[in-house]
Amino acid sequence: MNPRQRRGLLFMAVALLVAVGTFVAVSTFVANVNSQVGQRVTVYQARQPIDPYTPLSADVVEPVEVPRRWVSESSILALSELNGRRIGFRVNAGTTISSDMLIPNSSLSSTERELAINVNPVTGVAGRVRPGDRVDVYAVFGDVPGLPKQVRILQRNVRIVSIAGQQTVTQQNAQGTRESEVIPVTLAVEPEAALSITYASAFAQEVRLVALPSDVGVNRTNESDTFDASKLGGQAIPEGRR
Repeated sequence: MNPRQRRGLLFMAVALLVAVGTFVAVSTFVANVNSQVGQRVTVYQARQPIDPYTPLSADVVEPVEVPRRWVSESSILALSELNGRRIGFRVNAGTTISSDMLIPNSSLSSTERELAINVNPVTGVAGRVRPGDRVDVYAVFGDVPGLPKQVRILQRNVRIVSIAGQQTVTQQNAQGTRESEVIPVTLAVEPEAALSITYASAFAQEVRLVALPSDVGVNRTNESDTFDASKLGGQAIPEGRR
């Protein structure tokens, strides 16, 4: 074997050693990364901004694979668990959907209906009520022709189903257009109660929730249902009659 062949053989051996070393280094690096990242799981993220109460589907969420150690158990959901479900607040694109973001499924009885009304931090008991709590629904009638100015209890012992986050709405009146902050609250009510609360939401000056103690008694016959000027020694005059 001449010197040129010996040099070629030496270069080939060195190249083989370098290749083996590179392979071992890459394998070690990949194994180390896998040991740190661990198993990958599928989560669902918002494809685009999702408005409150939009039904979830494959059109608005997309699957993304991420390391299991980087997500909570509540974020590991199947698409079947998301289809048709709703979130009570706005979700930005790229947000991972978790089970604690979803509005609970309805627990209505066969005679109950769900009704959503807008309150504000004051008329909604300033954040002191939660889903499952019971409230009375009061209405203040001050500008309804034919009715005296009065406060009336529309419904007693109404169950709160869900409370959404604070939202900004645009309202128009005789003075022009203005924006106000509202909090949508969903109530479980009987059909007749749904009618009275809907009427009050449309025509009453104000609809207010009044929180109840957890041990409120079933017998409340001694409580008054209305309050007007006559209770203060005056005269309750219907609107339009002067």
